[in-house]
Amino acid sequence: MPDKPRPQVPAADQTLRILSLLARQPGPIAAQTIATALGIPRSSTYHLLATLEEHGYVVHLPGDRRWGLGTAAFELGGGYARQQPLARLGRPLLAALSDRVGESAHLAVLVGRDVLYIVEERAPRRPALVTDVGVRLPAHLAATGRAMLSALPRSQVRALYPDATALTQRTGLGPTTPRELRELLRAVRAAGYASEDGEVTPGFRSVAAPVLDHAGWPAAAVAITWPADGPARDAEALASAASGTAAELARRIGGHA
Repeated sequence: MPDKPRPQVPAADQTLRILSLLARQPGPIAAQTIATALGIPRSSTYHLLATLEEHGYVVHLPGDRRWGLGTAAFELGGGYARQQPLARLGRPLLAALSDRVGESAHLAVLVGRDVLYIVEERAPRRPALVTDVGVRLPAHLAATGRAMLSALPRSQVRALYPDATALTQRTGLGPTTPRELRELLRAVRAAGYASEDGEVTPGFRSVAAPVLDHAGWPAAAVAITWPADGPARDAEALASAASGTAAELARRIGGHA
């Protein structure tokens, strides 16, 4: 068998291998671990990581002496989503979910500290919502964002929300400090689903579940939204329905059900 051709641009090859390695990890890892795993000289590894950090593709966690994916890497994921594969796979599932529960359903992806909505299925006789396709909202306020943030390593959340200035508000509700956000995400993990009540739009509630990819990272989130002043709804039952759809979408993209 002929030898595999050597890359024409070694630095580009090594950079892509570093990003691919980081994407497969459950959390940030040390530079030495990267160098050893990929067979790249340690000095080259540090130079490449510094360049990636400058452009936002990785973040350095000095206290842990580890490196993780940065917000620019998440934007690549958002770009992939905008090119429709997730939307194409998710749209029929979201339509079926909306029909089943009689409420509006959404699919969103994480882009830095925002969620980007890529599918909206509005239930009959339900009002229009702010979560239209192409809309961005603060991830720490939206149920979809909370679902995805809860599935990230804690160190990654710390990198995304280093201080209170990163926690913007819409209605005066929601976490205002990194500590409050950590407590909220801890509650999300304990409950098994995320929720929000008026943090995005007064008078509306939402529940959401993450869609996990093959590495266990949140590729998207499925949400159900309903008017808070309408007929009483069982939030846990709706969350269970959203979780079932999220699991099926995860299966279709080769992820974790």
